[in-house]
Amino acid sequence: MGPVVYYSFIVTAVQDVEGVELCGTLKNIVAIAAGLVDGLEMGNNTKAAIMRIGLREMKALSKLLFSSVKDSTFFESCGVADLITTCLGGRNRKVAEAFAKNGGTRSFDDLEAEMLQGQKLQGVSTAKEVYEVLSHRGWLELFPLFATVHEIAIGHLPPPAIVKYSEHKPMLSLV
Repeated sequence: MGPVVYYSFIVTAVQDVEGVELCGTLKNIVAIAAGLVDGLEMGNNTKAAIMRIGLREMKALSKLLFSSVKDSTFFESCGVADLITTCLGGRNRKVAEAFAKNGGTRSFDDLEAEMLQGQKLQGVSTAKEVYEVLSHRGWLELFPLFATVHEIAIGHLPPPAIVKYSEHKPMLSLV
């Protein structure tokens, strides 16, 4: 009998409630964007760029909404690790890929019903809610990826717009 190997992970309790909650919801918008890139067969470099920009927008919006949000939260499992997992294999990514493959001709609701067997997407509804907040506060131009995901989801923009949004540069740095 060979050696018994135990794999373990270090679990960190993050004391940043607002940051953890916002990471957990905003990642779903970024996963929609990643899925669109997959459906358009734009490659891993484009997908990685979208994920990086999405993380930047997640951090910037979180800090605008709650000044107490900690930068370190975005480097914990609840931040970048969960974002990567969701963008590589989550249901938001999967349905967005199908949406892009059919050119946006079928709604997210139809695809959700067909593909998820009763599970629900969070990305589309979160994108709508975030869009409303951004619009109300006059911040749409500061968050072009989030705004573009919503515009694509409601049919105002075609799926390839996911990479063209960058023509509208943010008015301030979202570092």
